[in-house]
Amino acid sequence: MKRILLFLLLTAATAAPLLAQTTPATAWSNHRRVLPDKLRAVPVGLTLWHTPNPNYPEQPGGYVWKHSTMLRSEVGPLTVVECGSFIWYDERGWQQNMVETPAEFAELFQCPAGRLEYGRTYTFAKNYRYADNARRLYGGDALWYILARDAAGKLYKGQGLIETEATPR
Repeated sequence: MKRILLFLLLTAATAAPLLAQTTPATAWSNHRRVLPDKLRAVPVGLTLWHTPNPNYPEQPGGYVWKHSTMLRSEVGPLTVVECGSFIWYDERGWQQNMVETPAEFAELFQCPAGRLEYGRTYTFAKNYRYADNARRLYGGDALWYILARDAAGKLYKGQGLIETEATPR
C-alpha cells in the first residue's frame, strides 16, 4: 500500500495533466463557483486542516513537501465514504487528483473501519508530496476532502486547502 501511494505521489505531476484532459468538466464544471462539483451542496460536518500550511519543499536527497492532515467529526459518529483531493496548478482550476477508498482512508488516518468518533482528531501524519529533481518543483494548491455519512445516511463533507510552494525556504 505504501509503495502504491509513493508511486502515485511521484507520478502525480506527470499524470495530472493527462487526467485533466480526459475529465475537465466532471471535477469543476461551474467556474463561477469556488468548489468542485462533488463538494457543492453537501453540508459541512467535518473539520479538516493541514500543517504546516503554506508548505515548502525540503531537499533531503530529492524534494519533499512534508505535512500532516488532520480530521475531526463535528456532528456525531460518521462513516467515511470517500477521501481525496483536487489540485489547482494552472489556469484550468480544480482537477481531481486522487480518490481513496474507505479502507485506504482507514489506513492513512489510523481510523479503524473508517468510523469517525465525534470530536476525535484523526491524523494522516506523513501526507507528503515528492519530486525527484528541481525541474519537477511546482507550486499549487490542493483541496483535500472527506465525505462521510451518519447512521441515518445523511452525507457530510470536510475540506481543507493546503498551499504548496515551489521554492524551498
